[in-house]
Amino acid sequence: RSVLPGTDAGTKRKLNGPVVKIRNDVGRVMDELQRDLMQERWDLVESYPPQLRSFVPIFTTYTDSAFPSDAPTDNGLRVALRYEVGRFFAALERLKQATARRALNEAYVAYSDMSVHLDRYMRVGGIYTYYDEKISNEAYFAAVPDSALVYVDPAKELAEVRDLVIMSKGEDKGKTGIVIGIYPDGSKKCVVKFDRFKGMREVKIVPLDWAAKRLGEQDPDDVFLIPRKA
Repeated sequence: RSVLPGTDAGTKRKLNGPVVKIRNDVGRVMDELQRDLMQERWDLVESYPPQLRSFVPIFTTYTDSAFPSDAPTDNGLRVALRYEVGRFFAALERLKQATARRALNEAYVAYSDMSVHLDRYMRVGGIYTYYDEKISNEAYFAAVPDSALVYVDPAKELAEVRDLVIMSKGEDKGKTGIVIGIYPDGSKKCVVKFDRFKGMREVKIVPLDWAAKRLGEQDPDDVFLIPRKA
């Protein structure tokens, strides 16, 4: 379902197809791409750019149909959504180039940027299955000693791409996920893809020393449980 507020029933029916395709189909392809990239299956990674480019008309249809009026709010949202789509496909092109060179770290960063811009598109476009009220989790953990959260101290060992992590600071403290990319620009930022919640996986850029490596036996990230097509 779309979470766009104040949308009439007829428009909701019209938007349902693009919403499902963006949220489910594009999301599924991105999960499969993460799996194959992290397993360095370059032969399979090469097949993803054309798959993802085939969704261009779906993004266009949703952007223009969900916010069709000349009102400043709709116009502003169309501009914002088109920007995120443009950045998504620019990052996809960088992924294609990195794949051709078998440049793994560059491919991770390109994939991370794709994930960030897709996440922002879905947030701005009201495609998430739930509202993000931006409530910080830190208050819930105020009385919980950090020792109760089992992780490697980031001051001693920073997480790397593919590491399963728990957020040790910030508004997402206590959330778990996987590091999908680390920026090499000296910003000390990484991209975390959080574990699935209500069918969605949030993606955020966070300080690398907030994403602490989890300790103990862990279930694998759920993309690795997706069966590969024969």
